[in-house]
Amino acid sequence: MTLSFRFGTVGSPMGKPKKPGGSVGAVLFSREIGLRTLELGWVRMVRVSEKTCAEINQTAVEQDVALSVHAPYFINLNADDEEWPKSRKRLMDAAHFGNLAGATDIVFHPGSYFKRPADEVLKVAIPRLQGCVDELRAMDNSVTLRPETMGKSAMLGSLADTLEMAKAILGVEPCIDFAHLHARPGDGTMNSYDEWATQLKIYSDALGKDALQRLHTHLSGIEYSPKGERNHLTMETSDFKLKELFRALHDFGCGGRIMCESPIMEEDALHFKQVWMEISGEVE
Repeated sequence: MTLSFRFGTVGSPMGKPKKPGGSVGAVLFSREIGLRTLELGWVRMVRVSEKTCAEINQTAVEQDVALSVHAPYFINLNADDEEWPKSRKRLMDAAHFGNLAGATDIVFHPGSYFKRPADEVLKVAIPRLQGCVDELRAMDNSVTLRPETMGKSAMLGSLADTLEMAKAILGVEPCIDFAHLHARPGDGTMNSYDEWATQLKIYSDALGKDALQRLHTHLSGIEYSPKGERNHLTMETSDFKLKELFRALHDFGCGGRIMCESPIMEEDALHFKQVWMEISGEVE
C-alpha cells in the first residue's frame, strides 16, 4: 500500500548537503530521508535557467519526488492597473519555469482586499486569473494554479475565496494552508475534528469528491493574534491539534501532498508522515 499523501517541505530541507547544491540536491536529500514531494521556494524572484530546470525535472522523475513551486510573495490579484502587470509576470514566470522543472502545481498568495468586500475583489481577481490560465494552456502548459488560503482576515484568501476561484476556472484549485485557516479567525477555532470535517465537506461540495484526493496543502504550528497569523511554529510548540485534522482527512478519503512550513521543516514533515501512518493504518 502506498500512502494517500506525499510529505515534503516548502523550500529546500534544512539539512540538505552543500553538494550537490540547489534544487537538485534538495530533491535527492528529500528522497534519501523519506520525503517524496518538494515545493521549490521561489518566493523572492524566479531566477533559474532552462538548463537547471531540465536537471531538476530529470532528478525528480528518477527519484519519484513530486514537485510544486511557491511563486514569489509579491503577487496580488487585486493590484491596481499599474502594478498588476508586474504581479502577473511573477506568477507566469513561476508557472513557465516551474513547468520546465517538472512542477505540476504553482502555489501563490492571492493578495489583499484593500478593505473592499470579498465579492467585489473576486470580480477583479477571477478574470485576471482566467487570463493567466488561458495563456498557459495556449503554451501547452498544464500546471494547476493554486491560490493559498491566507492567515489574516485582511488578506484575499479565505477558503471561500479560493473555492470561488476554483469553481470559476478550470485549472485552478486551492492550496489549503491548515495553519493559516486555524490562525485566520484569531480566536483559536478551526482546530477540532468537527471543524475540519465541515471544511472538507464544503470543499467536496464545491469541487467534487475526487478533488479531495488531489489536495495540495501546507502545514505547521502557528502563532496568531486576534488579527490572525503572526509566525509559523514547530508543531510541538503550537496549539494545533494535528491528530484531529488527520482523522478528518482520513475519514473523508483525502490524499495528495502535505508540505511542511515549520521552522524544523523536514523533522516536522517526517513527524507528520509518522502520525498519518498511525492514524490511517497505511504503510509505505
